[in-house]
Amino acid sequence: MNQNGSITLFQYWNRLRDGRPAPKRSEVEPADIKSLLADTFILERDTRGQAVFRLAGTRLCACYGRELKGFSFPSLWREKDQRLVSRLIHGVFEQKSVVLISYEGFSRNGRSNKFELLALPLDGGVENPRCLGVISAVEKPFWLGADPITDALIDSIRVIDPEKELLNNRPAIDVPSLVPDELGAPETISALGRARRIRHLVVFDGGREE
Repeated sequence: MNQNGSITLFQYWNRLRDGRPAPKRSEVEPADIKSLLADTFILERDTRGQAVFRLAGTRLCACYGRELKGFSFPSLWREKDQRLVSRLIHGVFEQKSVVLISYEGFSRNGRSNKFELLALPLDGGVENPRCLGVISAVEKPFWLGADPITDALIDSIRVIDPEKELLNNRPAIDVPSLVPDELGAPETISALGRARRIRHLVVFDGGREE
């Protein structure tokens, strides 16, 4: 993780879960992360089993030029990346995996900017899985929020083990692993395409075609 928003939300979530696979959604207090609220979101699974926005921060909605509540989460990306994003969020819902996505967003007028997205599981029960996340702009150009992001391509994806993840060269957080050591990547992401293992990370190639 490179962006302060991702690091701060991860550390807050990690404290809340206190050794569990995920904290309960009722334990998240907006006042505790008030500096992040404009960039955070919560996803839920709709009746079709798809990930949709339950809540989205004001700056995030401004970035995309619309109210995101009720919209499909995978629809933020180009069609060829949507299936990959759907599978990854399914892993957050069902396997309580932690996902970090780096992507490039393209505006209505052809401008582009890099973003980092962190998706964290919340325990809403078997019938009501939730995902807490934050989207951070790597740079904040003058046009962001005025020229809406309408398309995006994934650069890289990482499925993170919180026990071993280094936060931008910070010391590793001493918490129990979400995934037993004898297991590889969650089954839901095993067929997502070409992957490379770098130390404790599983890195998937994005949808970009040069």
